[in-house]
Amino acid sequence: MNTAPALYPIDTPGTPWGDVEQYGHLAYGSESYPLMAIRSRDWRDDLPVVLITGGVHGYETSGVHDALQFVDQRAADYAGRVNLLVAPVRDRALMHMDLHETTDTDESEFRPALAARDGKPFEPGEIPDGFYLVDDSENPHSEFQQAVIEAVEKVTHIAPADDNGEILGSPMVARGVIQYPLKQLGLCASITSAPYKTTTEVYPDSPRATPEQCNAAQVAAMCAGIDYALAHQ
Repeated sequence: MNTAPALYPIDTPGTPWGDVEQYGHLAYGSESYPLMAIRSRDWRDDLPVVLITGGVHGYETSGVHDALQFVDQRAADYAGRVNLLVAPVRDRALMHMDLHETTDTDESEFRPALAARDGKPFEPGEIPDGFYLVDDSENPHSEFQQAVIEAVEKVTHIAPADDNGEILGSPMVARGVIQYPLKQLGLCASITSAPYKTTTEVYPDSPRATPEQCNAAQVAAMCAGIDYALAHQ
């Protein structure tokens, strides 16, 4: 009988990820789920903090996989350069990147449900085909956003604007970039005062990209964002 422990699929045997810690719990009915974070093992107060969040919307599972893939493949590149925090809410951040995905179920299930909840007629829309970013209209950093776009387009395609020059009803201010007032809308990327912040969106249902490409695009976005923030802090 083989009693050897199974390896988790995202790891390197014998190499620790860093400090994994519980920072809270989520109560759902009678169940309670731990909230875990991956934190740089050699945390130093003199280094900038980089925050990566994903899976804020429970049905958008890719953000969790993308964050873990980044930790597995690229996080070691930034050891001694940044304090890396993956998942929880903290302040004093230089960069915050919130990972999301847009799927076909947004249009077939969730937006109709939202309209029904609010007693409004459902107006069908288009799902952006490709990767795009949401900048903060109250504190925009267009060059930071474009650095991320340029890195991602080497991996997958960037979402074009529709016939009105918009993405999801918002004007495209630069290639692959729209803006929202993050704090006013209470969006996830507003939870810190990080000067460099963005929300990423991938479209894993696109006929032009695979889920694996979308994951790689998110990893490329994280690396490009950290590199830019470190170079311009």
